[in-house]
Amino acid sequence: MKVFFPKSIFKHDLRVCGRGWLNAASLALAAAGLSGSALAQDAPQPSALVRQAAVGIAAELGKACPLAPAGDIAAYTACRQALFGPSTLRSHLPKFLLWGRQSKAPNATIRQTNLTQFAPDVWTSMYAPLFMFNGKHSIEWVADEKMFLVRLEAAFRNRLPAGQFPYPFWHDEAKWAMYENANALMLWVNPETALIRVAQFTDQAPTPSLQQVVAVKQEKYKGPWLWTDEQGKTQPAVTLFDGVYRADNPHMATMDKRYRDLAVQLRESQCVNCHVPNNPDKMSRLVLLSTPAHAAGEVDRLIKAVREDSMPMDEFRLSYALSPENKKWLLESAQAFKDTVTAARQWEQQAQAATAQGSTTAGMTLQGARASLTR
Repeated sequence: MKVFFPKSIFKHDLRVCGRGWLNAASLALAAAGLSGSALAQDAPQPSALVRQAAVGIAAELGKACPLAPAGDIAAYTACRQALFGPSTLRSHLPKFLLWGRQSKAPNATIRQTNLTQFAPDVWTSMYAPLFMFNGKHSIEWVADEKMFLVRLEAAFRNRLPAGQFPYPFWHDEAKWAMYENANALMLWVNPETALIRVAQFTDQAPTPSLQQVVAVKQEKYKGPWLWTDEQGKTQPAVTLFDGVYRADNPHMATMDKRYRDLAVQLRESQCVNCHVPNNPDKMSRLVLLSTPAHAAGEVDRLIKAVREDSMPMDEFRLSYALSPENKKWLLESAQAFKDTVTAARQWEQQAQAATAQGSTTAGMTLQGARASLTR
């Protein structure tokens, strides 16, 4: 027997009437001979596709990014390399992913939470690897979001060198505190495609911390988002594809130069007034252009937005067209950067394919040698 309630009961009266709604719902269920547990059973169960995704991702993260000392750079680098390539996690990401901390506001929805939008390359190489995992997970249906929540037990690498973070998270004390004490990674999964639409980290998970957190006291950071260290190297190194692209990639130097050219045009066009980590305009869906890796993930959308005059925006959040000269130079520098990024990625793919083929050939040669020795 099915019980139908007016939509207003679920959307309006729940917020206005509080416990009164629960009492009305209980009476209706009792009249129908049903209990609250019977209604809960109507919640969608994860499909085989969703369960497979959750199990595969949890197992991969537990193996590729296991618990280690919070400052272990070798473990962090191994995790980055594993997730950046053709990983299970990567295969379940859409073209763009929303990322950020869980809101401290009670019952805040994803729509009500400020998040940053990232391309898969950016998130898998710079954000997800900052966490360590034990392979344990849970799955639950969240009706308000119409998605499954896959919660992964996790810990944060808070003792890495500053250049291994995408930017100094400690520019915001509350953000840094939640990162340091994070005990779970939350993946919001589309029930039909099993793709991860949103990822969040939290220190509010019901499971205990995986390891003791030794807090790192950081002075509040006010910029710049790219800086030069005492050895004359640009930091954060992680935003220069260091550790995921090969050192002998012939396009690395050109890509760095092309980004610097683009950064000049971004400043001239006022783009860096908004698209930076401290989010001065408090955008609900922030896009970052402040480093080479972030810009590489967003360059296609940057070009499209400038061509359509949908950015930049003024103080009233209204878009306006750049001057013809600024628009021309910004588009040209963005396209030049994009071309170099594409060339660098293609070279990496070819190098990986050659390495894989070489390993296969070497294995076949070794097998042949062993066979000859047994004859």
